[in-house]
Amino acid sequence: MTEGNDIEILVVDDDRELAETLRDFLRREGYAAAAATSGAEATELCRLHSNLALVLLDLMMPQSDGLAVMEQVHQINRELPVVIMTGFGTIETAVEAMKRGAEDYLTKPFDREAVRKKVGRLMELHRLRQRVAQLEAGQGDDAFSDLVYVSQAMQKVVDRARAAAASDAAVLILGETGTGKERVARAMHRASSRAAAPFVPVNCGALPRELVESELFGVRRGAYTGAVADAPGIFVAAGRGTVFLDEIGEMPKEAQVKLLRVLQEKELRPLGSAQSVPVNVRVIAATNRPLAALRQEFLREDLYFRLATVVIEIPPLRHRREDILVLAQWYAAELAERIGRHVTLTRSAVETLLAHSYAGNVRELQNVLESACALSTADPQEINGDDLRPLLQLNAGIAPGDEPLALEELERLAIQRAIRLCRGNRTRAAALLGISRDTLYRKIRDLNLLEPS
Repeated sequence: MTEGNDIEILVVDDDRELAETLRDFLRREGYAAAAATSGAEATELCRLHSNLALVLLDLMMPQSDGLAVMEQVHQINRELPVVIMTGFGTIETAVEAMKRGAEDYLTKPFDREAVRKKVGRLMELHRLRQRVAQLEAGQGDDAFSDLVYVSQAMQKVVDRARAAAASDAAVLILGETGTGKERVARAMHRASSRAAAPFVPVNCGALPRELVESELFGVRRGAYTGAVADAPGIFVAAGRGTVFLDEIGEMPKEAQVKLLRVLQEKELRPLGSAQSVPVNVRVIAATNRPLAALRQEFLREDLYFRLATVVIEIPPLRHRREDILVLAQWYAAELAERIGRHVTLTRSAVETLLAHSYAGNVRELQNVLESACALSTADPQEINGDDLRPLLQLNAGIAPGDEPLALEELERLAIQRAIRLCRGNRTRAAALLGISRDTLYRKIRDLNLLEPS
């Protein structure tokens, strides 16, 4: 019985009821599982589904010997782990199977916890190997894995950033404070051909005005009082990498002229030098100012057009409220790992988070959750609405036109989009949402979402 197009685990047993029962259990655990009732059917499915990660194979089948079927499976895919299922459970049988290439064994009748642990361990190992293979292959998609989102608005941002990463064009990123402009810039750098070279972030607003040119473009000894040695400057120090100019609107107009030369001529002249120096960097700039104000008041027109070859605008968090759910769960899990104690968000906590307008965007959400954890030493720690309200200062309220959807509707949107982003893989969707597979399946049932077959 061929089932599904995205099979992770194949159960092979001539007892149809047992095979389908185990398959259904694995599906409830969040895996994409299928069942076969003969060796011939099993090998055919292995040929059809090259993405298989695990086979659970009955040792004793009337028409085929399980060890022979395992050998046929390994002829198709030598690296595919096989767990032998046996009703006898003898040490001799298990040892013989493992000598001939089995990864592990399970005894019948099955202990669900044993199945859960062994399958979980092997699937985690499979995903780790996949991750390593992706990194070794230098796949660009992985570069954006640090961006946590499920909203369509952020998907458009990532799609545009991924496309721009393939070129050397200058990029201007727009977005309010705390929306994650530097994260997007770093992801673009990692996805680019310059990934092996440095990523150098510069906050133009934090540089002393009198030192902007020397910091960015370098200085020769004696150029001014205090210049006691040559300094290469950020653009030269970045080598063949990426320079990220945050708060570009704060850069003085005199320095903007030199930046324009870097973009146009691929060269610069250090302060106090009569000679130009060639540079080969990619420039990504960012601003939290409105685009119209940036062009009219803060940037030279010619520099704007050079920087804005590609414009990427990151929407504020209040305009993508389904991401609040995902980010809150993600940061709670991250905090739990960091502080070494279990952290959960109650329904009242989630509703409180959704009711806030987030002038500080993602950064504010992260800081609020960190503060809530810091103010409690309980283990496990349950964060509720009362813990968060003083930190969020809810009197800020909701911005006009940004009234939140009901929690259930936001959960529905977040789950649907997470599953779509993970191409139907519920295990990965649960990880993205920051919840367990069991919780994801419970929410699918509670929200009357149709579970893909």
